[in-house]
Amino acid sequence: MQAVVFEEFGGPEVLRTEDVAEPHAGPGEVRVRVRAAGVNPIDFKIRRGWTQGFLDVTFPATPGLEVAGVVDEAGEGTTFAVGNEVVGWAKTGAYAEYAIVGNVVRKPAGVSWEQAVGLPVAGETAQRVLDELKVKAGETLLLHGAAGAVGSIGVQLAKAAGVTVIGTASPANHAFLRELGAIPVAYGDGLLDRVREAAPQGVDAVFDAAGQGGLEESIELRGGTDRIVTIAAMNAGELGVAASMAASATPDEIAAALSKQLQAAADGTLRVRIAETFPLGDAPKAQELSESGHAQGKVVVLP
Repeated sequence: MQAVVFEEFGGPEVLRTEDVAEPHAGPGEVRVRVRAAGVNPIDFKIRRGWTQGFLDVTFPATPGLEVAGVVDEAGEGTTFAVGNEVVGWAKTGAYAEYAIVGNVVRKPAGVSWEQAVGLPVAGETAQRVLDELKVKAGETLLLHGAAGAVGSIGVQLAKAAGVTVIGTASPANHAFLRELGAIPVAYGDGLLDRVREAAPQGVDAVFDAAGQGGLEESIELRGGTDRIVTIAAMNAGELGVAASMAASATPDEIAAALSKQLQAAADGTLRVRIAETFPLGDAPKAQELSESGHAQGKVVVLP
């Protein structure tokens, strides 16, 4: 089969597409014919070697955590059958024609492959951080990077819980954020004044999904680091800000939450924004866009 592989750490140029042996499903696993693979910031961080000691890499490695596709091989003990359309977390790397999937759920008919693969990581991450922040109805949340894959899901989940959301994004994304129900503000110089103007009642919690500045202003707005969580800022430790990096829920809880979010997407009550799709051979370009921090939504590879 064709798969994207890398055998050394580095930039997007270390990724190449080549023929590799097909994987096969073991007990409790399924193999899927991949229709869409999600691209996440963790992918380029792994590729650059930044996660060694946390997410170790054995070469040759195939990137990709999220996969959506059709089951073509079912291992013993699984409840899924050949032909089922599913979404889940790849064990063997998602940037490939076939992938082994462990934690997997059914894909509703009303969700596209691209939309479906945009939810496993973004949906789990957004809900996890909102839970850690303990935001509740009537409160105000400042969400940095609100127009991105994680941020836009976070906006919608928070709004559904009755939370007022102030979302930072470039002006080009402000109309999109208004559609989601957020109050948009531009990032950069003057951010503090703009947030205070948009939220004179103050900010109860801060969710940083961007990692590109704004934490210092967030600390000033909050009067300290309490109820500020980042998923992307490299200087979080220096500032004393909490970083949320790994799922705390059980696999069954994560699968149940994904099924609920997929159904919401099928019903039209949860919007998954697709930034751009790339063929398998253009995986380096896909990761380059993700690494730029300027993707307006989910980046997807289509094998």
